[in-house]
Amino acid sequence: MLGWLIFALWLTLVLYWGFAAKALKRQFGRSWIWWREIGVRLAFFSLVVQMLRGAVGANAAQFAWLYGATSTEMGFIGLLLCVLGIGLAILGRSSLAANWPMPNSSSEHGELITSGPYAYVRHPIYGGMLLAIVGSALAQSVLWLAPLVLYGPYFIRSARLEEKFLSEHFPQLYRSYRTRTKMLLPFVI
Repeated sequence: MLGWLIFALWLTLVLYWGFAAKALKRQFGRSWIWWREIGVRLAFFSLVVQMLRGAVGANAAQFAWLYGATSTEMGFIGLLLCVLGIGLAILGRSSLAANWPMPNSSSEHGELITSGPYAYVRHPIYGGMLLAIVGSALAQSVLWLAPLVLYGPYFIRSARLEEKFLSEHFPQLYRSYRTRTKMLLPFVI
């Protein structure tokens, strides 16, 4: 049951991403590649997890510890973390609205968003996705740690590059914002 809920949460994120990107394309009248890249990455690590599960499935008795939570409580904690992570990523994306393509945009109309989840964390999308991966690992399978190993360093690197960009474009404002917010998870990191 938890596996289906985890799947539904990730599917919700991918569908939201697609609809939000389509709305952005209508608003700006141009195609934006990033949503496709993120969709492909989400699909890729979901596929990686499924392939690993299939490979291990042949020897299910020997590798049963790779499946499922260690306890019902751990499963529900993992599900809660996944819900919080997916929710944080969606809130982060929706809070950006038209500023979403700002780092890749030639527009000078971008603004620094510091409301919504951005009032507490500078990169709620990355942080939310990492939290959801950890939650998926706790609730469904430790095989979800493979995407964490693959994407964790990438998300942190991307966040640092974005911070460099924002520091250059909003020098005083971003420095102040950075001192009062966490990087990836509200109140934590």
